[in-house]
Amino acid sequence: MRAGAVGLRPSAIGSDLAVRIASAAVLAAVALAGAWFGGIVAGLVLALFSAIVYLEWSGITGTARAVPPLVMPVAIAATTIAAGLGHWEIALGIALAALVLAAVASRTAWQPLGVVYALAFGLSILALRLSPDFGLVAILFLFAVVWATDTGAYFVGRLIGGPKLWPAVSPKKTWSGAIGGLVAALVAGGAAAALAGIAVTPALVAVALTLSVASQAGDLAESALKRLFGVKDSGNIIPGHGGLMDRVDGLIFAGVAAAAIGWSHGGGARLAEGLLAW
Repeated sequence: MRAGAVGLRPSAIGSDLAVRIASAAVLAAVALAGAWFGGIVAGLVLALFSAIVYLEWSGITGTARAVPPLVMPVAIAATTIAAGLGHWEIALGIALAALVLAAVASRTAWQPLGVVYALAFGLSILALRLSPDFGLVAILFLFAVVWATDTGAYFVGRLIGGPKLWPAVSPKKTWSGAIGGLVAALVAGGAAAALAGIAVTPALVAVALTLSVASQAGDLAESALKRLFGVKDSGNIIPGHGGLMDRVDGLIFAGVAAAAIGWSHGGGARLAEGLLAW
C-alpha cells in the first residue's frame, strides 16, 4: 500500500533526520552511562548538563551578565556533584546561596528562575538514581517514557499532521503528535517496567501517562520561553537539535514530576520505589 493512500506524508520528515538521530544517540549514550554507574558518575554528568542548561537559559533571558560569568554554572555544578557524593546538606546549602545571589544580583526573576530550573533538572533525576533498590530501573523507566514521547510525537506529527496543539507557542506541534507521543510512552514505559520485573499495574500506566504529559508540557514551556524572548534555539551545541535545553526540556519537567510522585507515594528515602511499585 502506498503511504499516500492513508494520508501519510513521508516527505514531511526533515532532511536533517540522520543528524538528529546521531546527536540523540550520543546524548543517550552519555545519559545511560551516567544512569548505569550512578553515584559520582551520574553527579558529574548531571552537573555538566545542568550547568549548560543554566547558561542557555541565561542566554535566552538576557541575564548572563548579572553576575560574573562562571559563578552560577560552577555553583550549579558543585551542587549536583555534592549531591552525587551523597552530601545533600552541602548541596542544598550551595543551591540556596546560588539562588540568593541570583535574586540579589538580578533585576528580574529570570535569573533565579534559571537557577531553579537547572537545579530541578539535575537534583530530581539524581535523587531518583540514588534511591535504594529501584534507582537504576526508575531512571531507565523515565528515559523510556520521555524518549518515546519525543520520538512518537515527532514521527506521528510529521507523518499525519492535522490540527495544531498550541500554534501561538509552537506552530509545528499537532494533536496527532501529542497523542502519538502518549501512546509511544505507554508502550515504552510498560516494556521497560516489564523487562525489569516491575508489575505493570493500572497505577503504573497512569504514572507513565503523567510523565509523558509532563514531558510534552516541558517542551511547550521552553517553546513559550523562547517565543517570549524572540529566540529560535536555546543554543547550537547539538547538531540537528540546537541547544541542550532543546533536547532535555521534556526530561526536566518529567524528572521533577517523577520525583514528586515518588516522594508522595514512597517517601523521601524511597523515591524510586514510590514511583514504580504500585
